[in-house]
Amino acid sequence: MSASSPEMVDPIAVLAMVAPGSAWLVGGALRDRLLGRPTSDYDVVVAGPPEPLAQALAREARAYAFALSEEFGVWRVVSRRDGWQVDVLPLDGVTIEADLAGRDFTVNAIAEPVRGGELVDPFDGLRDLTDRRLRMVSPDAFERDPLRTMRLARLASELGFTADPATVAAAASGAEALASVAPERVFTELRRIVASDRALDGLELMGAVGATAVVLPELTNLRGIQQSQYHHLDVYEHTRAVLAEVVTLERDPEPAFGEQAEPLSRFLAQPLADDLSRSQALRFGALMHDIAKPLTRSVTPEGRVTFIGHDQAGAELSIALLGRLRASERLSQYVAALARHHLRLGFLVHQAPLDRRTIYRYLNATAPVQADVIALSVADRLATRGTGSERAITRHLELARQLLGEAFAWLADPPRPPLRGDELARALGI
Repeated sequence: MSASSPEMVDPIAVLAMVAPGSAWLVGGALRDRLLGRPTSDYDVVVAGPPEPLAQALAREARAYAFALSEEFGVWRVVSRRDGWQVDVLPLDGVTIEADLAGRDFTVNAIAEPVRGGELVDPFDGLRDLTDRRLRMVSPDAFERDPLRTMRLARLASELGFTADPATVAAAASGAEALASVAPERVFTELRRIVASDRALDGLELMGAVGATAVVLPELTNLRGIQQSQYHHLDVYEHTRAVLAEVVTLERDPEPAFGEQAEPLSRFLAQPLADDLSRSQALRFGALMHDIAKPLTRSVTPEGRVTFIGHDQAGAELSIALLGRLRASERLSQYVAALARHHLRLGFLVHQAPLDRRTIYRYLNATAPVQADVIALSVADRLATRGTGSERAITRHLELARQLLGEAFAWLADPPRPPLRGDELARALGI
């Protein structure tokens, strides 16, 4: 991280002064620096015990050092003021080349001496950076850590890189071992995939290597579930289309929401939970809003396909799924509320124009996701292109714009009863 003001401290510049000759910047931080991407999270490998270097960095940078892992001897240095952290790790092996040989991908298996000098690149990671390619360091890379199957998809989605065929094949061969990985680690990778600029590409690669079937079998189960004439896609492809529409709404909500676009963008940019903004959490809502359709599908005697109750069942399934992945309670309840209420606005289209009582009931029922679920319902409607879709979309958008304005007014000044119960009791002498 380069200092942008005299007050900020560059941890790499400090390390260059206090580190012994045998210390290297490695991993994603070096990769991102070489790509010109901003970073504030550094890994430094040192030949010797990490604690002295961590303590020296903390003293010089006015930061805080602590043992992160006694088992592996890792120390972390955190600067709350400047917003960076440095993990100091012991050398894994006799040489830096041996250390790099145990890493996941070649673009992460490059080292730079912190005191200056030539890059150490035993696996042609620099060439892969130039070619924007993800390639495993060794054939047993995924056996060493099955989570790397998820990391492959995450790096592809975050960096826009392509995984080479041999690496994809090796990841697929080890995907089942993801079941043995701590759920918290799996969710960290999944969260970053879903929040990335190329979330759909990351999810597609997850599916290609078999990770989705292990991590999100409920999503895989959506494949081939055919819907009614009002849909042009099966449930799986419809879910991907809804996610794509959510991403589009994040980037440019004006075509769908008109004058409500700017307040919607501000609202969705707010942090929600698990290091996700509301808009990023909304993507999880898109993935799970129809998650219970395989469980509720039915066909009437007249041949009409129905999914009665998939909204409530989807809320319950979302909580179970995210609980399994050790997501936060707040994210789980948020996604569940989106699944539970994503149909409500569509039901009201046929009652428009709405009276004040109906609007109140809608906003009260969908609290606290009144605005979020309106955005999701619009994405859902835009991704549904079956019979009569154009007229249905037009009417849906008109009502969504009206209700979004009402939702923001509600959130700014929540309605209160004109007389509290205790005041009424006193007035009546009860």
